[in-house]
Amino acid sequence: MLGFAKKFWGLTAWMLELTVAVSILLGKYLEFYIITALLVFNALLGTVQEAQASSAVRALRSKLKVNARVLRDGGWLRIPARELVPGDVVRLRAGDFIPADLKLMSGQLEIDQSSLTGESLPVSKEAGEVLYSGSIVKTGEASAVVLSTGVSTYYGKTAELVRAARPSFHLEGVTSSVVKWLLVMVGTLLAATLIVSMVRGTNVLDMLPLVLVLLVSAIPVALPTMFVISMALGSVELARKGVLITRLSAVEDAATMDTLCVDKTGTITMNSLEITRILPMAGFDEDDVVALGALASNEADQDPIDIAFLRSAKAHHSAFSGLPQKEFVPFNPTMKRTEAVALKDGRRIRVMKGAVRVLAEFCRLDQDEMRGVEQNMDEFAKSGYRTLAVAVVDEGGLPRFSGLVALWDPPRPDSAQLVKSLRDLGVSVKMLTGDAVPVAQEMLKQVGLGPNIVRASELKKLVEEGPEKAAEIAEKSDGYAEVYPEDKYVIVKQLQSKGHVIGMTGDGVNDAPALRQAEVGIAVSNATDVAKGAASAVLTDEGLSNILNLPSMGRMIYQRVVIWIVNKIVKTFEVVVFASLAFIFTGLAVVGAFQIVLLLLMNDFVTISLSTDNVRWSRKPDTWKISKLVKVAIMLGVLTIAEHFALLYAGLRYLDLGSDIAKLNTFAFGMLFYSAMFMIFLVRERGHFWRSVPSRTLLTAVVADIVLVMFITTLGIPGLAPIPIRYTLYMIVYYMFFVLVVDDAIKTLLVKRAGLSW
Repeated sequence: MLGFAKKFWGLTAWMLELTVAVSILLGKYLEFYIITALLVFNALLGTVQEAQASSAVRALRSKLKVNARVLRDGGWLRIPARELVPGDVVRLRAGDFIPADLKLMSGQLEIDQSSLTGESLPVSKEAGEVLYSGSIVKTGEASAVVLSTGVSTYYGKTAELVRAARPSFHLEGVTSSVVKWLLVMVGTLLAATLIVSMVRGTNVLDMLPLVLVLLVSAIPVALPTMFVISMALGSVELARKGVLITRLSAVEDAATMDTLCVDKTGTITMNSLEITRILPMAGFDEDDVVALGALASNEADQDPIDIAFLRSAKAHHSAFSGLPQKEFVPFNPTMKRTEAVALKDGRRIRVMKGAVRVLAEFCRLDQDEMRGVEQNMDEFAKSGYRTLAVAVVDEGGLPRFSGLVALWDPPRPDSAQLVKSLRDLGVSVKMLTGDAVPVAQEMLKQVGLGPNIVRASELKKLVEEGPEKAAEIAEKSDGYAEVYPEDKYVIVKQLQSKGHVIGMTGDGVNDAPALRQAEVGIAVSNATDVAKGAASAVLTDEGLSNILNLPSMGRMIYQRVVIWIVNKIVKTFEVVVFASLAFIFTGLAVVGAFQIVLLLLMNDFVTISLSTDNVRWSRKPDTWKISKLVKVAIMLGVLTIAEHFALLYAGLRYLDLGSDIAKLNTFAFGMLFYSAMFMIFLVRERGHFWRSVPSRTLLTAVVADIVLVMFITTLGIPGLAPIPIRYTLYMIVYYMFFVLVVDDAIKTLLVKRAGLSW
């Protein structure tokens, strides 16, 4: 309830609440009901969006509910992980979820950290190394001591970081800027009108109806609705294209996104190992090496390295191909290899694959042979490859070192084209990886990115020494190597400090804070629930190709919102200045509060349909240039005000409207309405209005609105006196000519001179 109550505090809310108070004071209950409903709707909308934002933290906390085997009072007990304390000794086995941050006391383990890091390959851990909460034990058994628990663990700190992460929502700033400009205009004109009226001796209380008119016309009550409808429609369209939006404002943020930080593993790459180089030793060829490695593999285990050998073996044929496997020993941290026994010509042979130095020692390579092997390993490492060895023991028991195999995670077929397409859209792409610099540099080259790579540790050190220098280096880099989980959040913050709007992809728990901090956090298709909860967009298909739909759709929505803002500023300036000056010059309330409220409702019915309009989106990231938009809008407003006064003069002089204030109010209402309808066609196109065709929805809304207003102004309704149909036709022809011919020519010059992209 407190969060809901806070929505009634702020500049826009204050203006609406002031208008409500004046409406009650004047007995204008229709206006009171309408404005109160809009105020409550906006508060409900904001509260719902905030509730959705906390889902990532809830997902993280739910993951912490696990059990652990702990040594207590000389015996082993199974207790909830939340009851662990630092210093407890726990026992770990294959399949266990690591319940806290632990330090390995004895034994060796293979750990799956994919939920934290996104890396699919298991990591070997030995005595003295740290195990992080949230990981899973793949193989092995060991004892460990608890270092930290709950929110003090790495996992828990990630949850707190997600809670603390606060991206800047640009729509909030845009809305605030628009409201401030409108408030300045209204305040200035209201002050001028009050001063003139006091000099004339007019009772201040008699001015309250005009105050209400000005306040009602200034408040952009439909702006939140326009945003929501535009972004909701964009979200539906994106969902059809494989992108689910979890935070509506991210659709608009995608329009201004100029930098995309991309995880390497599983995003740029396939997250599937592939044999890329084979170096056979004497007596073997490439086919033999691959076939022997495949014999020392087991498809049922679904180990990434085993799968790579088995897949490659299908394309290689040797004397060792297709031999029946009789025994298999899976990889374990102690042996650092897999082994198998196979039958060849009725004889048993023993094959193995694993760590190069382990198999070299097993095969008793001499110094010269070992030196050559290490040189080849170094060459593979420079290219970013992971090197394994293959060996065979024949029936006589003689071990033979068969060869070296280089594996790597190749880029997706569409990654290079994706990088190029994003650059064509003006979006800079930066790669993040936990791999060493050589691996990162090779991948940058493969996908067409620049060579500038920065170690995350160096960047963090620079942040401590001088944030400005760190931000500058982060901005100029093409990628970041040796990135630890918490580094991604730091990288996003540094880039944002340089004024960039950041997109960030991720899949693991460790990515959640960065996904939350980025304006456009994008969880890939195989991401954890925590990552998806923290992100503002989720890809439903593998790869990143669907990301291209985000900036294009975002920029379309940006254009629609800009059109709405320009139209709103023009109409507010026009109504406020016209009502104020008409009162000053004639002493008459040319337009009343009821007519203004009705005008706003009729206009909003049409302008909200701008959310479906056909627009031409920019080929580069958009930027909000509110001051320039306001200047152009005011110039257009000045033109229409001059046109209004010319027509008002004609109405007072030749149609004798001055003698009937009710008909004058209806006539003024019609002037403002028909001008607004044609102004929509003017502002929706930055060139001449005929350069693009409005959407069917917008066109239908305009025609229906005009027909409805013609009907009620001709027949009359309570609060709106009837006027002859010929008056309406005069106004339609008048504004069609001036707005679509005269104003359109001037607008085109103004937009070009201001350098606006709308």
